[in-house]
Amino acid sequence: MTRIGASASAEHAELVLQGGPVLVMDAAGSRADAVAVARGRILAVGTRDDVAPLIDATTRVIELDGRAVLPGINDSHLHATWLGARWPHTFFGGHADGAPVEGVLAGDRAARRAAILRAGELLSSYGITSLTEPGIGPGEDDGETGCFAGEVLDVYRELAEAGELRQRVTLLGLYGILDGPSRLDTVVRGIGEIAEAQGGSDPEWLRIAGIKIFGDLIPLSKQAWSSRPYDDGTHGGLLVEGENLEAQAEALREMVRAGHRAGLQVGVHATGDLTIDAVLEAVASAAAEPGAARPQELGHTVIHGDLATPAQIERIAELGMWFNSQPGIAVTTADWMAGVLGADAAPWPYAEALAAGVLVLSSDAPILAPDWRETVAAAEAWILRGGAPAEPAAAAARLHALLRAHTAVPAQQDRAADWKGTVEPGKVADLVVLAQDPFAAGAAGLPEVDIDLTVLDGRVVFEREV
Repeated sequence: MTRIGASASAEHAELVLQGGPVLVMDAAGSRADAVAVARGRILAVGTRDDVAPLIDATTRVIELDGRAVLPGINDSHLHATWLGARWPHTFFGGHADGAPVEGVLAGDRAARRAAILRAGELLSSYGITSLTEPGIGPGEDDGETGCFAGEVLDVYRELAEAGELRQRVTLLGLYGILDGPSRLDTVVRGIGEIAEAQGGSDPEWLRIAGIKIFGDLIPLSKQAWSSRPYDDGTHGGLLVEGENLEAQAEALREMVRAGHRAGLQVGVHATGDLTIDAVLEAVASAAAEPGAARPQELGHTVIHGDLATPAQIERIAELGMWFNSQPGIAVTTADWMAGVLGADAAPWPYAEALAAGVLVLSSDAPILAPDWRETVAAAEAWILRGGAPAEPAAAAARLHALLRAHTAVPAQQDRAADWKGTVEPGKVADLVVLAQDPFAAGAAGLPEVDIDLTVLDGRVVFEREV
C-alpha cells in the first residue's frame, strides 16, 4: 500500500470502499480490494488490512460486497448544455421518443445554467465525473438552440468558481458555426482570444483547452470529404470557406497549424479520409517548425473519424494524437453507411485504434444517451464484427482496453493523466461503483450492470436507491 503526503502516518480516511475489486485501470490491469479517500484525493489503495489503520470514528466505510470500483468515467465528447436542455430526447439510442425538441432550448443565462446543472445531475447517475464540452463560443451566439453560445463559457466559469460543477470540464472554443462553415481569419482570431484567456479557473475543474474546428460533415449526408465516391458519384467536401477545394484544404491546414503554434489543443470534426489527411499533414508540418511543441504535449484530436484508414490510425499514433469516436453511432448507422458508400466500405477502424492505444471513447450526447456502458458494448460488437478473436482471454484484454478508453486514455487526451484517470494514490478521488465486476459481465453484458455509486472529489454525488 502507498499513501500520499509527508505525514501519512497521521492521516485518516474520510471515505473507504472495501470488499470488492478495485480496478485501477493502469496499463498493467492492477487490482486491489480497498481504496481510502481523504481531502478529495486517493489516500491509499490496497487490501482491507492496509486501509484499516486509516479508519476512525469519522470515516464513512462502504462495504462493496463484491461490487467493483473504477475510476470516474470521462466522456470526452459530450455536449452537456445541449444534453441538459434536451433530455430525455436524444437523436439515436432509445431516448428519442415523445414530442420533438426544436428551436431555442437555452436562450438566456438562466436557461443555460439550468441546462448545465441538469446535465450534471444526470451524468453523475451514469458515473461520469469528467467531460469535454466540444465547441462553445461566439460562432454560435446566434445559433438555433442557444446551447453553444459564448455566454455558456461564462456560466461554466461561474459554476466552477462557486463549486457547483458536477463534472470536471474541458472546453473547446468554437469560432465557426456548429456543423457549418468557418473562416480562416475568424478562427485565427479566436485562437488568439483563447490563448489570452488561459487560466482564471482551477484547471482541475474547468480548463479552456483549445479550439474546435469543423473540417467536414458526415458520410451519411455525403458531406464528408472522401476518396471513395458515394453512391451518386460525389466525394463530399469541406466546411471551410475558400474559393475552391484546394484553397479550403489549405485554410483548414492553416487553422490547425495556428492552434498548434499557440500551444492549444485542436479538435477537428473530421470524418472523411481526405479531411483527416489534411489534419495530419497540418499537425506534422506544425510540429516540424523550429521550437514547436510536440503534438502529444497538446492533445490534438481527430473527432469522429468515420472513414479513417488503418494507415491514418498508425499516423495518429506516430504523431501523438488521439482518435475520439462514438461506437454507438457506428452500430446504429452501419446499414445506412453501407447504403451510401457500398457494402465493402470499412469505416470506423476501432480495432486498429484500440491496438494503437489512441482510441478515446465518448457518446456525443445528446446524439446518443451518455451511457458509457452501451458505448463499450457497441465498441466490442463492432470489433467482433471485424473478425477479432472472441475467446475469454482476448475478450478480457479487450474489455480492459475499452474501459481504459473511457477513463485513463481520455485523461491523457485532457493532458491530466498525472492527476486523474486511474485509481492511484495522489490522484483525485473520482470513482464509480458498479453492481458487479464488469469482467464477470463481459462487454456485451455491461449495459445491464447497475451503477450504484458515484464519488466526485471524495464526495458521494450519486447513490442508487435499492
